[in-house]
Amino acid sequence: MSWDIFIQDFPPDAKRVAEIAADFRPAPIGHRSDIIAKIRAVIPTADFSNPSWGVIDGDGWAIEVNVGKEDLCAGIALHVRGADAAAGAVALILSGLALRALDSQTGEFFVAGPQAIESFRQWRKYRDRIVGQGPSGS
Repeated sequence: MSWDIFIQDFPPDAKRVAEIAADFRPAPIGHRSDIIAKIRAVIPTADFSNPSWGVIDGDGWAIEVNVGKEDLCAGIALHVRGADAAAGAVALILSGLALRALDSQTGEFFVAGPQAIESFRQWRKYRDRIVGQGPSGS
């Protein structure tokens, strides 16, 4: 299980996800090689030996970066695990890409700083509760 962050070309004027028009269609976010270069510019240790699925390892955290197999990317999914510092790495990636993202925990746009850390903590509480239930759900 992971805290998932979905990066797309979201409308810059939308403050909440509910403000996105039903007929909105995001533009591609760029060519895979450009996206990888931008991520490596802010996190040089990012491993894209598999260009469609990168891995970023930090001190007590990890992010898997699903860029996809197409050259022209419609979006990116970040699969985040570990310590609070991972939220800062997500913020760096978004800044480097100059894009916004959807936080799967809140269902709203990712907000860097204390809000992102709290969202990640809430996701971990949820994960721990679900994982602790075991296969029978008890």
